[in-house]
Amino acid sequence: MVTHFDTVVVGAGIAGLTAARLLASDGQSVVVLEARDRVGGRVWTSRMGDGLVDHGASWIHGIDDNPLADLVNAFGMRTVEFTVGSYQPDGRPIAYYSAQGTRLTDDEATRFAGTIHTFNGHLAKAIATSPPGSSFAQVVETTLTQLDWDEHRSMRVREFMQHRTEEQYGGWFDDLDAHGLDDDAIDGDEVVFPDGYDVLATRLADGLDVRLGHEVTRVLWADDGASAETAHGTFAADQIVVTVPVGVLKSSGFTIEPPLPDIVSDSLDRLEMNAFEKVFLRFPHKFWDDGVYAIRQQGEAGRWWHSWYDLSAVHGTPTLLTFAAGPCARAVREWSDAQIVDSVLVALRRLFGERVEQPDQVHVTRWQDDPYSRGSYAYMTVGSDRNDHDALATPVGNVLHLAGEATWTEDPATVTGALKSGHRAAENIVGHEVPYDHLWVR
Repeated sequence: MVTHFDTVVVGAGIAGLTAARLLASDGQSVVVLEARDRVGGRVWTSRMGDGLVDHGASWIHGIDDNPLADLVNAFGMRTVEFTVGSYQPDGRPIAYYSAQGTRLTDDEATRFAGTIHTFNGHLAKAIATSPPGSSFAQVVETTLTQLDWDEHRSMRVREFMQHRTEEQYGGWFDDLDAHGLDDDAIDGDEVVFPDGYDVLATRLADGLDVRLGHEVTRVLWADDGASAETAHGTFAADQIVVTVPVGVLKSSGFTIEPPLPDIVSDSLDRLEMNAFEKVFLRFPHKFWDDGVYAIRQQGEAGRWWHSWYDLSAVHGTPTLLTFAAGPCARAVREWSDAQIVDSVLVALRRLFGERVEQPDQVHVTRWQDDPYSRGSYAYMTVGSDRNDHDALATPVGNVLHLAGEATWTEDPATVTGALKSGHRAAENIVGHEVPYDHLWVR
């Protein structure tokens, strides 16, 4: 059975739902094909009792002049300010612990933050002048050589940069292109969602023809149209928007025929899905200091578990969030949740001793094992270029359009980027501007 539409959208994440909603508002017949049994993609909230966990996306990173913030407000979604500013050395109350497990004094922490700010200034110049094919690790070492600091100071800076690449892109800094780390510029407050981020996806999907459990395995395109093959039949259309993550695009279980043109496929080759998992720990009692936004461990003891974030104000119970990222995420991939938690608790007890109780609730994400994502989000491998994001979205034959967080240069790896990419795909299809408010004004 073949069913025909104006546009087929593959994937019911934020990019796909945005494109579908805008196209439908323009009068098109649209169907959204989603492999999972829910909408949202990597925006996924689970609810247990009186608690909830956002397994994937959690934040709007900067609400000023951001259509995502406008959409959230229009949908009446409740938000809580929780500005993180990416992986910064200061700006929020951060409790630093030395390699020996003692907390740095305020003066020591201030000096360390100053060292990082000084280094960042020199690093920016090194990145700007680095030759193509340089890794982030190489420009870090170049900068340290130029500064000629003592080994202790250099080591603290080096590990900070390693952890920064892990937390921001879920990769080791040897594997990330020198230009692959964003500039940490955040416009306005950052917010999280006490009622769950998935409300956004549910509201976007309202009124759309979304077919859950429809895994697309092959996309065919030609000058006169395209089709998507599923176990439930083939869906044909004049246009097709494919929003599956980079990990799926590169997998053997998903094919596009004819193959993508070089400008698209070459960009895809230079992007990779990361290894980045969240570990939520809810405790019976709070054992860390009040007024602390983050806890950070320096030295070898923090090689894996180096940062914990206090989510108590958001969750309403004593809760810490840490990340398994890069090498750590790959190493613990086969571990059980209990083994991961035991490892995290060993690290916490180095700092807080027997005050650390067993958590009464634990959530560990498993995005690396999700067949419909194969990682959390994409990053730029060595040799890539920031333009690879937008190049990935180059319309193919004016029929096939790729969208998603990996296809937006200015806000990659964010829900904002996904939203904007879906909007761009819709405008490319209809051939005229479509205001963002068509997402909420019917």
